[in-house]
Amino acid sequence: MRRSRAEAGLTQEQVAENLDWSLSKVIRIESGSVNISTTDLKALLALYRVADDRVAELVELARSARERAWWSGYRKILSPQYYELIGYESAASIVRQYENLILPGLLQTQEYAQEYIGGDLPPEQAGDVEPLVEVRMRRQEILERENPPLLLFILDEATVRRQIGGPRVMRNQLRHLVDLASRPHITIEVVPFSAGVYPGLRGSFTILEFPAAEDDDVLHLESPGFMRVTRDLQEAITSYRERFEELRKISLRPEGTAVLLNQLANEMDAAL
Repeated sequence: MRRSRAEAGLTQEQVAENLDWSLSKVIRIESGSVNISTTDLKALLALYRVADDRVAELVELARSARERAWWSGYRKILSPQYYELIGYESAASIVRQYENLILPGLLQTQEYAQEYIGGDLPPEQAGDVEPLVEVRMRRQEILERENPPLLLFILDEATVRRQIGGPRVMRNQLRHLVDLASRPHITIEVVPFSAGVYPGLRGSFTILEFPAAEDDDVLHLESPGFMRVTRDLQEAITSYRERFEELRKISLRPEGTAVLLNQLANEMDAAL
């Protein structure tokens, strides 16, 4: 929608004025933080003079998006950034994710998620633990699709050694990672402690790509107390993509990672 507006030579302010909308509505639609109705979509596309065949395609996409937005039922407990991320994640065809502290949500077992979320939330939000765990598990439905996205994960060794929930929970989590890594559309690689200091230590990131060539990639940055989801930093996204490939070069690769995960799981068995 942002590209169509730019091709029409209109600013967000001009769109709002033409359609008698608030500027914030236009901004929310373009950022993907709200699901656009087909009526509003048609109004926008008419203003942008988009070809009829493209209109039909986008209207169908809008209908599908509204149907699959299961996360709308959790809006009250999700931050705007997290809500936006789930929407992008559900539509992505390729996910590249690097994590240096905690295992990615898409890879977590329910036990692990329960322990992590329960320990991370302040006491006044204790009632949100169960629904947040539910959200995390539902996000993983993309792994079971008939045509799932390609999922590429790079993890710092700390993420697979930190015992969230104790030996039993962590053993089950490690076995789960081994199982997931055996699937053709999922790759998991660990950067070992022996790599020393490397750029990834500065923070986690995720790059989301989409099936349509005209859709810009999305960058998700997260650190304690901070989350950003944006399509507006394409030069930065290119830099992060290059960093991701550099991290792969210093990782244990999938084969070495499988050896490490099985070794750690066996150690957890011995600790029980």
